[in-house]
Amino acid sequence: MSDAKTGGTNTTTAPPAARRLRDIGRSLAHRNFRLFFAGQSVSLLGTWMQQTAMTWLVYRLTLEHHQDSALLLGITGFASQIPVLLLGPFAGVFSDRWHRHRIIIATQTLSMLQAFLVWGLTIAGVITVWQLVVLSLFLGCVNAFDMPTRQAFMTEMLDTSEDLANAIAINSSMVNGTRLVGPSIAGLVISIVGEATCFLLNGLSFLGVIAALLAMKIPRRNREGSPKSVLHGLTDGFRYAFGFPPVRALLLLVAGIGLVGMPYVVLMPIFADQILHGTARTYGLLVGSSGVGALAGSLYLASRRTVLGLGRWIAAMSGVFGIGLIAFSFSTDVWLSMAFLVVMGFAVIVQLAASNTILQTIVEENQRGRVMSLYTTAFLGMSPLGSLVAGSLASAIGAPHTLQIGGACVFLGGIAFALQLRGLRKYIRPIYKRMGILPSVAAGLQQATEQSVPPEET
Repeated sequence: MSDAKTGGTNTTTAPPAARRLRDIGRSLAHRNFRLFFAGQSVSLLGTWMQQTAMTWLVYRLTLEHHQDSALLLGITGFASQIPVLLLGPFAGVFSDRWHRHRIIIATQTLSMLQAFLVWGLTIAGVITVWQLVVLSLFLGCVNAFDMPTRQAFMTEMLDTSEDLANAIAINSSMVNGTRLVGPSIAGLVISIVGEATCFLLNGLSFLGVIAALLAMKIPRRNREGSPKSVLHGLTDGFRYAFGFPPVRALLLLVAGIGLVGMPYVVLMPIFADQILHGTARTYGLLVGSSGVGALAGSLYLASRRTVLGLGRWIAAMSGVFGIGLIAFSFSTDVWLSMAFLVVMGFAVIVQLAASNTILQTIVEENQRGRVMSLYTTAFLGMSPLGSLVAGSLASAIGAPHTLQIGGACVFLGGIAFALQLRGLRKYIRPIYKRMGILPSVAAGLQQATEQSVPPEET
């Protein structure tokens, strides 16, 4: 939002650089969100460490037992994310009906127990690939309820909705800041003491976010009386989301990226070992490089004062991500590969966070949980199918060719979305006017006429 909207007194006199720096952290002024940010920062650091360690552990175990690494990496990725596809839409219905604060406390507690169980099996030396698949499946079921609920919970942690876009971007910055640090630490820890320590540290890290959640003061949310059946709520959510062209277009693009773009993550150990001839530390550096770009993209979005213009960024960054996948697939140099991953990380987080921001801005409050569950399902729910296909395809034609096909599809998806932008603006403009976004931006641009705004609207 512009400063005219938020009521800042020094908006027009502060230097642009100082104003942008101040804007980055404005949502942290809200107590509940500040607690959430602190707790999640600790927890997500452990989460990224565990994810890195689990992927490397699967790869190591398959090599020791002379199994198909690419295929089993794909299966593990599939198991961890397929519950989001199957359960995510139902989770959105419950998120709109139940106490979101309590749901998140429960899911975070279950995630902590899963981390301790993985640690116990690993430290005992009895862990197997198929145990990891089952434990990944369990965590996927927990995340199917946790992720969309956390997204919908964002508005309840803020005293006013004016800082929603900033809170979403700050949340992305937190995710990707820890994504930058976590894998690098994990790579170092794995090389020194093994994967088990990463699992232990992750389990302990959940204590921070659970404590933060318990310290929050969340006002009661008004709910509809005599709720209808879950199935009715589910179909109502689908009807709303896919009957509104801007929501439908965003969800389809995100689903495409989740299906053919993001599975590159499960193939990363193959690139680190077989193509770049590295170690676990190389793998950590590759994942961390993607985190550098993602963090930069998140901070850029946090510094923006308006949602206007995000549609063009979504289209452009989809194309950049597709090109980055293709370029990375051809690289045989570690530093060049890391550079490509920085660009890819920036592009994909801007695309995803911008899509999230627009969705949360235009969606009706009584549909928020269901729409955000569909957003989570579109991205994380399609990823397991992509992981399974990518693992099988990589086993047949090689990891580089698999990424080249995925990159081409993502690039074409970005072009298709760009061609729809003009038509989508007529649906979004009335919402932005009703929310006061267009007039406030005009004031922030020193009396710019409304005729200059439409090209930026989405």
